[in-house]
Amino acid sequence: MSQEIDARCNKVIQAGLVHGARTLLSGEKVTQRTDDILCLAAATGLVTTIAVLQCVEDGILSLTDDILDLAPELKDKQVITGHSKFADGQKPTMEPLRGPITLQMLLTHSSGVVFDVLNEHIDLEDTYTYPLGFQPGQGWMWGPGMDWAGRIVERLTSQTLGDFVQERIFTPLGITDAEFYPVRRQDLQQRQVDRHPEDPEGYGKAALGGDGNKGTKGDFGSQGLFMTAPDFVKLLLSLLANDGKLLKRATVDDMFRDHLSVESAMELDKTLAGPLGGFFRPDPESESGTGHGLGGLVTLEDVENGYGAGTLTWPGAMPLLWFIDRKNDLCGFGSVQATLGPGGTSKVPGLKIAFRKGVYAEYATWKKEKSQA
Repeated sequence: MSQEIDARCNKVIQAGLVHGARTLLSGEKVTQRTDDILCLAAATGLVTTIAVLQCVEDGILSLTDDILDLAPELKDKQVITGHSKFADGQKPTMEPLRGPITLQMLLTHSSGVVFDVLNEHIDLEDTYTYPLGFQPGQGWMWGPGMDWAGRIVERLTSQTLGDFVQERIFTPLGITDAEFYPVRRQDLQQRQVDRHPEDPEGYGKAALGGDGNKGTKGDFGSQGLFMTAPDFVKLLLSLLANDGKLLKRATVDDMFRDHLSVESAMELDKTLAGPLGGFFRPDPESESGTGHGLGGLVTLEDVENGYGAGTLTWPGAMPLLWFIDRKNDLCGFGSVQATLGPGGTSKVPGLKIAFRKGVYAEYATWKKEKSQA
């Protein structure tokens, strides 16, 4: 399997689209290694989802109850409905928040909590002052819902999110090199990949330096974790096997079910059919049905020569890709450590397609050989 994927990646490297070596925070350029400390970016959300579901199993949270008492900062949020023209420009029109916000909505990006990652004038902290992008349960858009979910875990457990996931997720899986702030450990700093190379061609210029959490406070459940690829695969394998180390079997099964309302599902379909579709769609080359499970998007039907129905997956801005395909008993994780906008202007996201195709091509060959044995 690795030879096929390596061949596809080397073709892109030889074309000059990405660098073939890693750059450490020290500036040293060395060969990529499996124990490199990577920025998980949006893949952090899967860890946060598991933490939330553990709290649900503990009986201290509910997926469907209103969380506004646990996150009172959201109570007075207005909902933006459009813009009106004035002499001095456009101003947003607002309406009051109607109805509850639930954890299920936060975990499926259907709560109305959104941010604009493409606006270079907005700091991370400013995203929490945004009005809601739509009424809860009535739309879909990627946003900091996982951050709010992580904060709720912290408030109910009196632990930082980092301490909670270390105790309840990483320790049971034997993961020792996962941190929200790798700068705290010199051994991790020495293996941490820098995401901020000089890159005027737009092939992977990072928005931040190697420490993605620099200048922020707290553990951000949507984007803050750093760890090695093999360690993240341990997490995927545990969910794939449904081995009970992290969650009850029924809870894991529920993660792979579509949790969107009819209205939110329609808005997700619009997003996937629009300019951002290539970034969010599980298979950019397929128009197969897509819903949203707990922790990631979920395929609603088989993808030709690819994901089976019920595959849980999520793209990332590095570009990054993880998937858990229970129908075909496969999981995978791939990451190029270069921050890229969701508009897909860089050619690097094509590596995600190459990675997925390589995995499933080798899987098809293995199945054929097994049937002929």
